Amino acid sequence: MDLLKWSKRPAADISAKKPRVNVVRGLVARATTPLLPDDYLRLVNPLWTARELRGKVVDVVKETAESATVVIRPGWGFPTNYTPGQYVGIGLQIGGRWHWRSYSLTSIGASGDKTISITVKANPDGFLSTHLVDGVEPGTVIRLAAPKGDFHLPEPVPEKLLFVTAGSGITPVIAMLRALEAHGQSPDICHIHSAPTRDDVIFADEMQTRADNSDGYDLTLQLTREMGNFDAARLDEWVPDWRERHCWACGPPALLDEMESHYEAGGLRHRLHTERFTIARTDHGGEGGTVYFAASGKKAEIDGATTLLEAGEELGIGMPFGCRMGICQTCVVPLAGGYVRDLRTGAERREGERIQTCISSVSGECTLDL
Repeated sequence: MDLLKWSKRPAADISAKKPRVNVVRGLVARATTPLLPDDYLRLVNPLWTARELRGKVVDVVKETAESATVVIRPGWGFPTNYTPGQYVGIGLQIGGRWHWRSYSLTSIGASGDKTISITVKANPDGFLSTHLVDGVEPGTVIRLAAPKGDFHLPEPVPEKLLFVTAGSGITPVIAMLRALEAHGQSPDICHIHSAPTRDDVIFADEMQTRADNSDGYDLTLQLTREMGNFDAARLDEWVPDWRERHCWACGPPALLDEMESHYEAGGLRHRLHTERFTIARTDHGGEGGTVYFAASGKKAEIDGATTLLEAGEELGIGMPFGCRMGICQTCVVPLAGGYVRDLRTGAERREGERIQTCISSVSGECTLDL
């Protein structure tokens, strides 16, 4: 048993469907120390690496003027059993610096060519999203983080569903719709989607075709420039039996806040499932100040609206992250010194406490062992 562990140890962090694969990788690694097999294999194919999850951009397909689907072929170790509705971490090197963000998968894990896809809407304030939509070239090698997230349909799938989406909030839901169709499942679905104009509706043709060809899929488009903003009070008009349906909602914070208030008022909060793409911030930001990254020997002066995660990434530090919204706990680290403030609640944390870097900013001065 000790010999087996010794053989596997160099590849212990590598995901493999068959355990014996890691035994072989480990033995080869032992034989090539100090160079691991990766050092040779990456010369042949940059996706053949066991040190990190990687992928190669295969294609970039425009969906609207401001959005595009990025098709990616993952390398070794990327899990194939993700659930439609989950998100994936994307790392892209631009100008010599790695930039990381999380995006919902729009593929469903059953692709014959083993590719995955994300659909990204360019945000004027989003450096990486703009680059993915307008700048990334096929053949670009990117880093990946394994799929995560709890925003997905349960098994068995409820007989009646309600989807409420807006803008790029359609992305996790389109994966659910595609998966249901691929698996031959046909629950009764009502879908309300909001966008400024029809030209801004991502996957407009796909959703309309599904509505035209399926009696079990009812689509309502709320085109805000001519129809006004989404109003949860109109659910009785759009979906008379909405109280009987479990709802999955994804979109801007204002829409989700409205949906949560509406469901709570009706005593139905347990039927509402939401996915946020941005932090639900309060007005209680940090005071700003200096954050020290002790292990890296770096520091940054930031304002009270910049998160510790963002500060670390800006310095090129490998920061753990997941949802980037304070939900998944992947970014939790101990606070080695000083004070930080939770951007959602305004609560202050101090030395010795475990904090979420994606929703915390410095209050005066703080130190992280990163």
